[in-house]
Amino acid sequence: MKEITVQELKEMMDRNEQFQLIDVREPFEYEVSNLNGLNIPLAGILIEQDKIAKDIPVIIQCRSGKRSAQAVMLLEQQGFTNLANLKGGILAWRDEIDPEMDVY
Repeated sequence: MKEITVQELKEMMDRNEQFQLIDVREPFEYEVSNLNGLNIPLAGILIEQDKIAKDIPVIIQCRSGKRSAQAVMLLEQQGFTNLANLKGGILAWRDEIDPEMDVY
């Protein structure tokens, strides 16, 4: 499974690279803090897979990187080849990029 760090994601954002960010946390978690990704909770990831791009890089993120890793594995079984897991999730983003971010 491909993984990217929060530093690499920040660089992609700063360079305005084309990619899709999918947040697989629950809506109440997304409301507390998010990185402006599309919120598709893990439980619905296969049902809503048609919302996920196949022609550009897709970064999957959650709170710590565990649920997003599950999502990557599920989607790769469906034939996706353009996915990367955000290592450490939003907790790593808070620790390394934005210490002011609220997380639970």
